[in-house]
Amino acid sequence: METIRHTVPPGSARARADKVLAAAFPEHSRVAFQRAMDVGLVTRNGKVIDRSAELVGGDELAFAFPELKPAELKAVDIPLDVIHEDKHLLAINKAAGMVVHPGAGTGEDTLVHALLSHCEGELSGIGGVERPGIVHRLDRETSGVMLVAKTDAAHRGISEQFAARTSHKQYLALVDGVPSLLSGSLRKPIGRNPTQRHKMALVEGPGGREAHTDWERVEAFGGNLCSLMRCTIHTGRTHQIRVHMKALGHILLGDVVYGWKPSPRLPSQPARMMLHAEHLVVKHPVTGKVLDLRAPLPKDFEAMLKSLRKLEKPAATGVKRGLRSPKGPK
Repeated sequence: METIRHTVPPGSARARADKVLAAAFPEHSRVAFQRAMDVGLVTRNGKVIDRSAELVGGDELAFAFPELKPAELKAVDIPLDVIHEDKHLLAINKAAGMVVHPGAGTGEDTLVHALLSHCEGELSGIGGVERPGIVHRLDRETSGVMLVAKTDAAHRGISEQFAARTSHKQYLALVDGVPSLLSGSLRKPIGRNPTQRHKMALVEGPGGREAHTDWERVEAFGGNLCSLMRCTIHTGRTHQIRVHMKALGHILLGDVVYGWKPSPRLPSQPARMMLHAEHLVVKHPVTGKVLDLRAPLPKDFEAMLKSLRKLEKPAATGVKRGLRSPKGPK
């Protein structure tokens, strides 16, 4: 492995190491530097640093990149619901129950296995051998719009839009209970749950990262039984909607991880967490064209709504149903 050295210019403002290196070496992505830090290949003044380290002017850096290993994952012919495709990007309507990338306990039925077959190996390599093409992810039980990068340029372009918050992301969620307001906004930081590491939580202070969710009540069912919510997320924190809806007092139907319990009042019990990524608007990272991507609701979500609409209607049902065309990136 070739070791590269870099001195932070004197007088530079304090900044994260991965950002400093990505700015100094634009031919490499921030993710590449983060991966190098994760395996101890970046030093500052002779000492190994991690991705959270901050640099100041005069710091002496040395780094190398881990040896690339050929992907051992095999392509598996799994049908995909394609919303948009060109030589740079692929947008799909991910099925509920599909795991995005391989991990402990997964089989050969992940989205990555399907992508290797569908794209015939033509995928961005920024995500590494286990996550080729993956720019962002949805939880296993979440359905809806997902973007996949076929080239590194597309990967960087989409990642930059997500980081700059110029993309538009909307989700539909079925939640327990009915909010008293028709709409609102939550700005509460989210971090790893300190006692249950598989969960996230509202975390003030160190460990908490800014999280912003706008929500509106689309439809209410059975008096105060449950409601359909549309959530617009301005940040992309892990489990953001799930944590914010719980903080609002309305856990997603089927979300047993965050405390949902079956209700005898429901006409049927959901077989999964009822969350769907319905709408994503981004600028094409190569052509600059605005991509307005929508994923129709899956059959189980539609069936749940149909059964709920047969229940006694409440006095006020919230805002009218239907999609409103949001403003895309400028």
